Amino acid sequence: MAQFAVIGLGSFGATVALELTKLNHDVIGIDTIKRNVENLADQITHAVIADATDEHVLEELNIQNCDAVVVAIGEDIEASILCVLHLKNMGVKKIWAKSKSKAHHMILTHLGVDKIIHPEEDMGVRIAQSLSYPMVSRYMALEDNRYLVKIEIHTEQSGIKLNQLMDHAPEIKTILHKRGPVVQYILDPHLILKEGDILLVEGLLEPLRRLSKHFKNL
Repeated sequence: MAQFAVIGLGSFGATVALELTKLNHDVIGIDTIKRNVENLADQITHAVIADATDEHVLEELNIQNCDAVVVAIGEDIEASILCVLHLKNMGVKKIWAKSKSKAHHMILTHLGVDKIIHPEEDMGVRIAQSLSYPMVSRYMALEDNRYLVKIEIHTEQSGIKLNQLMDHAPEIKTILHKRGPVVQYILDPHLILKEGDILLVEGLLEPLRRLSKHFKNL
């Protein structure tokens, strides 16, 4: 079980926090807006009303001990940048940040953020159509045309081996496999998939599209 922090609990941040919680991770959610925190208080590990632009607040919450932090602050670009600077100074291992604009993206790149996310662009029709296959239940765009995709295994795919499926798109990285409450990060390529299994994969759009087409024909 890993520990994550999500800073900014608007619609995007809340979704990330809830999905990480569903994957059995410890999640601390932080927002300055009381309503956003109250909405998630009973659904994630910890939900805190706090100002993440204050480095002392982040230290008190032990954010430096998290495996990764997602900065999902929306409109306030200055707050987003200040928060990332504090996280960098604190030695946080991995930082993902939501970007609002090209200028914001450029600044985050110079700050050395590990992944820059453009959630509004991800909702575009082209992406929805490209990934709109039965295998894909949720997805998130990262950067440089890369996507994080949640795959649900259905009856038609039950009984096949993991490598039998993924060999059709070897460029795609399988991040985890979930069966019931059990999550595995180190995967046996000969794992027999079962209906209801969840795979989390990451890769470029074209290999994902290729896998999706093959998946439909299994």
